[in-house]
Amino acid sequence: MDPGKSTCPKAFSDSTIHVDVKDYYGKRLKQTSDLKTNACVAPVQPTPDFIRQALKKVHPEITARYYGCGLVVPECLEGCRILDLGSGSGRDCYMLSQLVGEKGHVTGIDMTDGQLELARTYVDHHMKEFGYKKPNINFVQGYIEALTEAGLENDSFDVIISNCVVNLSPDKRLVLTEAYKVLKDGGELYFSDIYSNGRLTEEIKNHKVLWGECLAGALWWEDLLQLAEKVGFSPPRLVTASVITVDNKELQDILGNFKFVSATYRLFKVPKGNTKNCKVIYNGGMTGAEDSFQFDCQYTFKANEVVEVDGEVANILTHSRFAEDFTFQPLGGPTGPCGVKPKAGIEDPFELALMLGVQGPASATGGCCSTQSAGCCK
Repeated sequence: MDPGKSTCPKAFSDSTIHVDVKDYYGKRLKQTSDLKTNACVAPVQPTPDFIRQALKKVHPEITARYYGCGLVVPECLEGCRILDLGSGSGRDCYMLSQLVGEKGHVTGIDMTDGQLELARTYVDHHMKEFGYKKPNINFVQGYIEALTEAGLENDSFDVIISNCVVNLSPDKRLVLTEAYKVLKDGGELYFSDIYSNGRLTEEIKNHKVLWGECLAGALWWEDLLQLAEKVGFSPPRLVTASVITVDNKELQDILGNFKFVSATYRLFKVPKGNTKNCKVIYNGGMTGAEDSFQFDCQYTFKANEVVEVDGEVANILTHSRFAEDFTFQPLGGPTGPCGVKPKAGIEDPFELALMLGVQGPASATGGCCSTQSAGCCK
């Protein structure tokens, strides 16, 4: 499909792909072990303690029906309003509801009745488990291509997450457009997904099992960069990436020479035009990143260290929820002995996955398979 093509009807309805995906996740898959590839399996990666503790409080039945390609937990979430695109059984929502606290709120949206029914069943259970007086979470029936039609208000969310779901949509531009609309100014779309090293053939895109397994709908990673710009987002910031292996000969034969990565990107809804480099100092103290904050694969900010950042990052930090966590200084004068100059960023997730595979696991808190080697999703 042309990445720039959008076929949004006035009243959104199921396409053949939507019907097939609903059937796959609502009827054919009963638990994680039913998946035929490892593309949509949570990584075996080091998980920060505060997230691990939050996950322990999620009901086992919710966790058993979890299909995700990464750990999608951006930083600085206290008090935020979060939307989870394709929330499924609600595992990420229930984990995030603890991180935003009682003053924050988490909304999950999904199109699959069975998954929503399961997620809603345990709302009261989890609120009691978390010690909350009233729910800070709700689940909405709807499509990720039609968020406003599902009743979600424009400019109402601080953060949108998605975990191995965007690839299941036949219209990625519409997904990004809707996400942009419901995000507040300064808001962030932080999501893990599957990407290919080229535009897939029609044979692959028409394969029902490969769609359900998160591969047939994978975007060529370069198309994501174009789509984000057309929709209005800041240039995507690549956080982490890892190679996906398909340990299924029949499916691999169909896929041929195409390769896949799971990758995490940050996209921000910030003003355009501010592209001047500046110096920033991370003040430290964010939960889970008290001493060091990995913004993306290019920038890791150590507390109290002066870092020169490029104009795009300066613009994001200035206009997003991270603004109060940084001290900003104009350029000019010597950088100083503790100053760090900006380095060239990596755009190609395959290049990053290869580099991280050589270097070995790092300490990233988020990401589709995070920073593990090529076999991390097994």
